[in-house]
Amino acid sequence: MKTILSIILLLFMSCGNGQNNTATKPEIANATPVEVPEQNGMKRAYFASGCFWCVEAVYESVEGVEEVISGYAGGHTKNPTYEESNTGRTGHAEAVEVIYNPDVIDFKTLVKVYFGSQDPTQVNGQGPDIGSQYRSLIFYQNNEQKKAIEEVKAEVAKNYNAPIAAEVLPFQKFWEAEAYHQNYEESHPENPYIQNVSIPRINRFKNKFPELLKEEAH
Repeated sequence: MKTILSIILLLFMSCGNGQNNTATKPEIANATPVEVPEQNGMKRAYFASGCFWCVEAVYESVEGVEEVISGYAGGHTKNPTYEESNTGRTGHAEAVEVIYNPDVIDFKTLVKVYFGSQDPTQVNGQGPDIGSQYRSLIFYQNNEQKKAIEEVKAEVAKNYNAPIAAEVLPFQKFWEAEAYHQNYEESHPENPYIQNVSIPRINRFKNKFPELLKEEAH
């Protein structure tokens, strides 16, 4: 009985409904990366690491990050919706766009935040969120970023016996998610998923990297 209740609770606390896995298409993995131009001194970086509610809140706590937007990336369909993404058939994963000040924080540090705020060995998901739409993807826009990702990934791999799950992909397109997903952790602190999954994940990150936090995030 306890096992059944645990499974029900786990499903209840998931960010969405996990579906069949969909591998990244070769034409996406082998595409030429698209570089997003700097705007008003701000750069943009793109990451997927499970539920975007969690990832958005993690990056929002980091000094030098101006804004984080939840959305979808890594797939082959245009204008994906949350419902379509949850089928696992769009190829997209829940992702975030991190808008940051390069004079305060660099891309390589954002990559360290990425690997340091997840279970880097979990395949097709994070925690209770299972499915290709929750797989770990890290996007590069040029060879310099790709090199930085590979260096951090190699360092992280030394601490684990299992392979690092994150796919390293050339950035193509980010699709902004529906308005109700934005700033979800901040706006819905009473949500059981936020209380039992998001907040513990964020706190683990904060305890690991206190030197990277904004003053108000301590």
